[in-house]
Amino acid sequence: MVISSTGLAAADRAECAVAYDSRLIDRDSVIELQRGFFSDQPSLPSKYFYDQSGSELFDEICELDEYYPTRTEASIMRECVDDMVDAIGSAGRLIEYGSGSSLKTRLLLEHMHPDVTYVPVDISGDYLEQVADNLRRDFPQRRIAPIAADFTRPFRLPSSEAAKSRDVVYFPGSTVGNFRPAFAATLLSQMRNQVGTGGGLLIGFDLQKDPAVLEAAYDDRRGVTALFNLNLLRHLNRVAGGNFNLNAYRHVALYNDRDHRIEMHLESCRDQQVTLAGRSRTLAKSQRILTELSHKYTVDGFTQMAAASGWKREQIWMDSNEYFAVGMFRS
Repeated sequence: MVISSTGLAAADRAECAVAYDSRLIDRDSVIELQRGFFSDQPSLPSKYFYDQSGSELFDEICELDEYYPTRTEASIMRECVDDMVDAIGSAGRLIEYGSGSSLKTRLLLEHMHPDVTYVPVDISGDYLEQVADNLRRDFPQRRIAPIAADFTRPFRLPSSEAAKSRDVVYFPGSTVGNFRPAFAATLLSQMRNQVGTGGGLLIGFDLQKDPAVLEAAYDDRRGVTALFNLNLLRHLNRVAGGNFNLNAYRHVALYNDRDHRIEMHLESCRDQQVTLAGRSRTLAKSQRILTELSHKYTVDGFTQMAAASGWKREQIWMDSNEYFAVGMFRS
């Protein structure tokens, strides 16, 4: 779950006079952490999964037998890439929110015109640079312009050297499902404003299905997802003055049928006192920290949400099991 701090009142900001390292975490992030973790239902933003170790663990998750989203979306991309490139049309920049390893993007880059600038945006700067260097090696004629940024906040795009000015946002992996519906709609509106009239959005979203399939995907037998979840605490110990003892928590993943979403938690194994971002609180034994939401959609439901944010559906591609969808939308 990611909670935006945009628009906080001055009083909220004034209350956040805490000790923290501004080279690692900014004041808005401190506010965000405190508002989540020190609420009645403690939560932590899922963007802190993605330091170097977290990004590598997520790449490992994507190879797991239980984790269907990545391979299913990749199969849709392989089967339909020509149609997708046609739907994208003439573009100056392909902007990928939360690019990670950019593996699925390679399919697009192999088929798109070389004049298109690829702009991967990711919060893990070191990992992003490694990925960008690999892409420059493999696509020497293509401009790769990485941006290390939190895409849930406004960021500046590089100038486009191409004569074609149409921008297209690429948002794969059903990352949109990690946000509560209201914020997902806000993010879609941000994308709409960024590309302007005539821009495009190629987006992956996970579909509703058997809860047993969903829960297995987020609680694998090898325990890689558990390590990924716990790494969030390790990351916050480093950047936000946390004192989490990773041995004192266990990974929990469950399906919330009412809200059509997977919820990931870290459950406290004992009563304990925890410090984060300059403040302390008590966690009781069995109390849970919400670390991620993953909403599952119907095609019509997602289309309605996108339409409310200024996007018109053009085309939908799905796998034969209807587990996952990739949609092309135009602003």
